[in-house]
Amino acid sequence: MSATVVVGAQFGDEGKGKIVDYLADRADVVVRFQGGANAGHTVQVGDQLYAFHLLPSGVLRKRTMNVIGNGVVVDPAQLLTEIEETRALAHVVMPYHKIIDGLEEKLKGNLGAGTTLRGIGPSFEDKVGRFGIRMCDLVDPVGLREKLETIVPIKQRLIDAYGGTDRLDLEAIYKEQVEYGARLAPFVADTSAWLDAAIRRRKRVLFEGAQGTHLCIDHGIYPFGTSSDCVAGAASVGAGVGPQFLTDIVGVAKAFTSRVGTGPFPTEVEGSAAEYLRERGGGEYGTTTRRPRRVGWLDLVMLRMTVRVNGLVSLAVTKLDVLGGLDRIPVCVSYRTDGETIKEFPASMRVLSRCEPVYREFKGWADLTESQWIFTAKKGKRALPESVRKYLGFIETQLKVPIRIISIGRPRAATIGH
Repeated sequence: MSATVVVGAQFGDEGKGKIVDYLADRADVVVRFQGGANAGHTVQVGDQLYAFHLLPSGVLRKRTMNVIGNGVVVDPAQLLTEIEETRALAHVVMPYHKIIDGLEEKLKGNLGAGTTLRGIGPSFEDKVGRFGIRMCDLVDPVGLREKLETIVPIKQRLIDAYGGTDRLDLEAIYKEQVEYGARLAPFVADTSAWLDAAIRRRKRVLFEGAQGTHLCIDHGIYPFGTSSDCVAGAASVGAGVGPQFLTDIVGVAKAFTSRVGTGPFPTEVEGSAAEYLRERGGGEYGTTTRRPRRVGWLDLVMLRMTVRVNGLVSLAVTKLDVLGGLDRIPVCVSYRTDGETIKEFPASMRVLSRCEPVYREFKGWADLTESQWIFTAKKGKRALPESVRKYLGFIETQLKVPIRIISIGRPRAATIGH
C-alpha cells in the first residue's frame, strides 16, 4: 500500500497542475493537503484552460474522487465558485482575514512577502493561535455564532490597532458564513478516515501540494514565502494519513526558475532575457494574482535542497519548450559569496542576497511549434533534440534523481512519461 505525493521543487509556479492532471489519469483519488486559495494550478484540456485555486487538479478526470484535506485553509466563497464553474474540508478563511492580510503587508515594509492578499497568512495565524473557524464550525450555526461573538471583537480591535478603517458587522458575517456552510455541508466529511480506508483498499491516491519547497514556512526563504508547509511530509499532517504510505515522492521543476513575490533570487535575470522567458509558453504571470513573475535560470543549488528535504524519488521537468530558440542556456551549479563556493542553499536571507550564481552553459535547441512538440512527445524521450537530452541528463546526474515526466507544452499530449 503506497501513495504518490507531488510537490513543487522551486518557488511554486512549476506546472504542478498539469503534472497532477497527467498522473490523475491513473489515480482513484487526488488530495490537496496544504495552502489555500493563494495557489493557482492551471490545466489545459483541448483548447480550454482551467485555473484551480482550491479544487484538486484531478477534478477534470471523471473517474477520480477529489478531496481537500484538513491542511488547507478554505475560502468558502472561492470554493463554491470553483465548484459551480467546473461542474470535502478544513480551517476557514473569513472576511476579516483578508482585511488584516492587507494591513499587515503594508506594515511589514521590507519584510513584506508580496502576499496574494487572499487572507491565507492570517487564517493560519488563527489556526495556530487556536481560535480559527473550522469547517465543522461552518456547518454548525450555533457553534459558529458562539465563536464569532468572541472572535469578531478581537479582530476589530486588531484592525483598529493597525490603523485600518474597516468596520466588521458580526451579523452580516454570520449570515453570509451560515449560508456558505449550508451549501458546503454535503461535501464535508471525515476525510482522514475516508483516505485511510481508500489506501488500505489499495486505491491509487495522489497527494497534490501547492506553492513550492522554497516558499515553505519551515524550509523556504523565510519570511518571503507562504504560510504553510509545502514539503512532502506535510501531506501526512495535512490529510491525516500515516506517513508510511507516502513512498512515491515526485518533485516538479520548471526548466528555468520563476516566482511571484519579494526576496532574494540568485539566478534572476532582467531585460531581454527575462522578457523571452516570461512571454513564451503561455506567459509567466501569476494564476492567482496575474502579476508578472520574476524569472531566472535553473538553479541546482535550490534543487539539491529540494531533493533532500522532500526525499524525492523522481522529478517532472516542465516548460522545456520555453527555452527553445536560445543559443546558450545557463544552469546554476553553485554560488559564490565572500570568496567562498557554496553548494548548499543558505538559511540566512542576508547570505542568500549576497550570493552570485556560478553557471555551466549548455547548447540550446530549436524553437519548435506546439504541434511539433506534441509530435515529438508521441515518439518518446529518444525523439527529443540531443541538446535537450543532454540538459536533462545533466540535471539527473547532479541531483541523483531520475526524471520521470517531461513536459514540452501546455496540452496533455505534450507530455512524455516513463
